Formats: sequence, C-alpha cells, structure tokens
Amino acid sequence: RKVYEFLSTFIVTGMRFLLSQQICPSLEHASLVLLNSLLDTVPVRNYVDEHIGIDYSLLRDPSITTDTLELDFKGMFFPRVREDQELENHAVEPVIKETERMVYVAFSEYFFDSAMHSYFQAGVLTIELQGEKVPKDLEVLLRATFFGTIFMLSPSVDAPLRLVLQVSAPPRCTIKPSGTSVSVSAFLNISLVPPDRPPVQLSSMAMETKLSAKVFLQGKALRVQLDLRRYGWGPMGVWGGSPPPSTHNCFLLCRFRIYSKQSALESLALFSLQAPLKTLLQLTIMPIINERTKKGVQIPLPEGMDFTREVVTNHAGFLTVGADLHFSKGLREVIEKYRPVPTAAAYSSSQPAEPSLDPSSL
Repeated sequence: RKVYEFLSTFIVTGMRFLLSQQICPSLEHASLVLLNSLLDTVPVRNYVDEHIGIDYSLLRDPSITTDTLELDFKGMFFPRVREDQELENHAVEPVIKETERMVYVAFSEYFFDSAMHSYFQAGVLTIELQGEKVPKDLEVLLRATFFGTIFMLSPSVDAPLRLVLQVSAPPRCTIKPSGTSVSVSAFLNISLVPPDRPPVQLSSMAMETKLSAKVFLQGKALRVQLDLRRYGWGPMGVWGGSPPPSTHNCFLLCRFRIYSKQSALESLALFSLQAPLKTLLQLTIMPIINERTKKGVQIPLPEGMDFTREVVTNHAGFLTVGADLHFSKGLREVIEKYRPVPTAAAYSSSQPAEPSLDPSSL
C-alpha cells in the first residue's frame, strides 16, 4: 500500500509540475493568440464624427485571472485637426467590483473630459441664433431690456437680433454616486444686425451653468443626454413626467447664472434675463446639442457580441456600464474569419522535402 501511495504522490507531483511548467503556459499563449485575433475585430482608432475621433488602443496586455479577463483601454478622444494631441489624465482609476453581469465597462471622468476638450479644440462649441430663430418672447424681453441702447440707434430699431453663445473653456465632467454633471462656462453676445451695416453689440455677458447628464447605453453606443431641468427620483419625476428608467443615471441639481463682464451694476440689470435665458437654453440650445451627440460613441466590443440587460452605476470619479452578452456569431467563426491565412511559401516550407535525384548532392 505504501508503494502505491508513493507512486501516486510521485505521479501527481510530476503531473502538476508538467502542467505548471509546460502545458499551462502553452495553453495561456494559445488563448492569448486567439484573444488577440478576436480583439483585431475591435476598431482601435476611429472617427466619431467630422470633428473628433477616439483612441481605444490597449495600454497593456490583457490580464487573466481565475474569474475575470481584464482589458485596459486608453479611451481618449482627440480633435481631427490635431490627432497627435493628448490630454493629461488626472482622473481616478476605475475599480470594478460588481459581478452580477457578464461584462463591465468603466468610464472615468477623463473619458468625458477628453471628448469635450476635443470638441473645444475643434472650435465647434459655438451656436448662433439670428432673426426668426430667436424666440419671439425672448426677443421682446431683450428689446425692452436694452431699449435705451436701441433707442440711441434709431435707424436700427427694427434690425434683427443675433445671439452668439460661445463656450469659453473646455467643459468639465463630474461623476458622483448621486449622478453626473457637466460644468460649462460661456459668453453670450447680443447684438443688432442692421442691413448693409456692421453689427451693433448690445451686451456681452458671461454665463456659468451646471448641466445634468443622463448616461445610457443604446445598442453598442454610449450616449449622453444633457439637460438644464431638475431631475428627481420622486413619483412626479421630471417636471411632472414619469421618472427616468432605473438603469439610467441622472444628476439631481442644476445651476445657471449670468453676469456682466463690464460692471456689477449691469449684472444687476441682467438679473431679469436669467429665467428667460435659461428657458432659451433648455428649449432651443439643448435640443441642438443633444441632436449633435445623438449618435453616441461605440464601445469597443468584438464582432458577434451585443449587450443585453444594461445597467449604469455611478461611483466617485467614474461610472460603470454592466451588461450581459448576446452572441450573434460563434467565437470560433469570428476567430477563423480573421485568422491570417498561411502563405504558399510558408505552407511549402512546412512540408517534408522531396528526395533529390541529383548524384552531386549525394
């Protein structure tokens, strides 16, 4: 019996050594090769729209544990006019602890900040409203507010108004367990545009606002919807509507204020414009911005996979998108599709050499 125990211990120890030293590394290498073939179907660097692109390159090799496979993507946007530009990352490093779903993707504040910084660098964070595009109620209020200035320009009293809203610094994203917000600083220039004459500026005011941001997944695209209204989880929801879906996150407080860049006295005079201008932003500007970002950003998911049962969870400095996976194609099918085909030279070199009939070679 002792001989059998000794032999079994010897065989088990030898098999463990063989597995750990030869077979396991070979299997790990083979799995990494197949994984890289699957990752080849993920677009590493592509354009989001005509203004910006995104870099999804891997920062390091995939990390494999007994329970998880971790991929660390760069997730940085860049302006197409300066594709080599990089924004320094000071955001919190995401830590994923959830395990209820098959896959979790974490997005730090850096992900959203780099997108807004790229749009700012591309020079597209400007919106102009002129003539009939300016809401009538707001136009009447503006003409009444600046009546004295307009009256001094008697030939231009009936000239159309022009509003130019221009972001003055890259917006910043803040992610908290309570929700997500975007802080924006901008200039609003109000002027008259008389026919065949240069524009006459009536006022130039600074604007600071904190927008609520709903982050949600639609297909493989991550979308953000901005809003100036106050969101709540109560029974009346948003301005009397139904509450947002529980799988979407939202911010509870919004802030909006305007002030003059010239004097405190003018800032006091502009106080009456705060509510109408906020309404203008909500009803006119926000739909334009949300329409521009309607397409969203594609999450780097290999071909043949789709998300189901998505849930968005906020943390301090980052948010996670958890989902189960639906395989529309088999992994073997995708891997074989993108596996390099051996060349004829490589194929012939792998075959045994034919015996030579030349006597000189003997």
